[in-house]
Amino acid sequence: MPAVEVWLSTEDRRLQLVQQPSIETSVPGEAPAEVIVNVDKSYQTMVGFGAAMTDSSAWLLQNKINAVQRTALLHELYGRPPNLGLNMMRLTIGASDFSLDLYTLDDLPPGQTDPDLTHFNVTPNTRDVIPTVQEVLAINPDMRIIASSWTAPGWMKSSQVLVGGELLEQYESAYADYLVKYIDAYRGYGIPIFALTLQNEPSFSPLTYPGMLMPAATRARVIGKYLGPKLASRKSTTRILDWDHNWNHPEEPLAVLGDADAARYVDGVAWHCYAGAPHAQSDVHRAFPKKDVYLTECSGGDWASAANGELIWFSNNLLVASMRNWARGVVYWNLALDENHGPHFGGCALCKGIITIDSQTGEITRNDEYYAIAHFSRFVLPGAVRVGSTATEKGLENVAFQNVSDESMVLVVVNSHTEPTPVTVAQGPVRFQYTMPPRSVATFIWNSDLAGAWVRRALGWLNGPREHLKY
Repeated sequence: MPAVEVWLSTEDRRLQLVQQPSIETSVPGEAPAEVIVNVDKSYQTMVGFGAAMTDSSAWLLQNKINAVQRTALLHELYGRPPNLGLNMMRLTIGASDFSLDLYTLDDLPPGQTDPDLTHFNVTPNTRDVIPTVQEVLAINPDMRIIASSWTAPGWMKSSQVLVGGELLEQYESAYADYLVKYIDAYRGYGIPIFALTLQNEPSFSPLTYPGMLMPAATRARVIGKYLGPKLASRKSTTRILDWDHNWNHPEEPLAVLGDADAARYVDGVAWHCYAGAPHAQSDVHRAFPKKDVYLTECSGGDWASAANGELIWFSNNLLVASMRNWARGVVYWNLALDENHGPHFGGCALCKGIITIDSQTGEITRNDEYYAIAHFSRFVLPGAVRVGSTATEKGLENVAFQNVSDESMVLVVVNSHTEPTPVTVAQGPVRFQYTMPPRSVATFIWNSDLAGAWVRRALGWLNGPREHLKY
């Protein structure tokens, strides 16, 4: 009988994406299956998975491990499966809280302005970020990069500095030009920008790192009057994603998408995980079903709630939940941080990357976030389609996909219970059963034509010679 592959991770870290003995499929039984996979019911097409190449991540990769280590690590992270297969990345336009210095790409002495952007340059990125991204693109030329700005240059803002304030209306056109110049400058280095957000977390004004309030009315005006038309007139398209903030304020992207001038230029909505619930993605999707959905930031960290690790939380509440709520891609926050949760400039003092690079030894640690994303990125290939799967009881969540390239099926199941939990899966006339260990994540892979094979076998038996049959 055909077999189902199983890859397993457990919260206690005894198993971390370890292949288990394959499961034999069986004919249907009388008991109902907990998870029924339905390939005739399809949802979003997947773009992929990734993490942010912040200034801090790039600096660590360039300065705290040697070139041989870096090449091996980048191949592990971005190479095609059986490597991790990451194919999405987020970049910061100028500094974020995970930078070594405060800067934008057009900084001037106090009191000076540059509306024509004659001083614009990406020099701050040429030592670490740009070379690292170029190395990644050499491994995976199909990388999808989302770029987000943390702040406009100070001279464009009400505060006149990089921390706090709002964009002055008189500089809205110049700010759109600033973003377009960033796209062009990076393209000049061979780095295409797949999508752009105007402002990271536009409803939050941080006190210790670059930030800028940008309400929905401002974002709609900048997109509708300036940035949208500028990008639409170009041969190579960079998508515009609105919001780039938490699940708890869906009215913000709804307001921008409700503006006719802006909406025609907005391709989708970017979300963060720090407040609210993933169903906000579906709420907005129902109102604007032609707009894409992406999860563009979520960070793990050494906070009290993570005392037992974060494998289950990230697998369940972020990955499974966001994709069951229409996310086409999931991008973590920092790709790499050091043992001191940095380097960082203000902001989060306990955040972790999906890997940790020891700044003294160069030792690399793969964190729970690494294995959570690997349960998807190694098996759910770009272009895969999310398909129907039964929403099971709380504590045993799942999401299913069909890869287009080989029609293979991928089902990820998360057991949040503290005891072993059996799960029965059915697709068409075949099924399999597996007992999930306590607090575990399993990825199941099988040939999507298993059901067809059973049907053909049955038809062959019915239509074949019948001399052996007794009536």
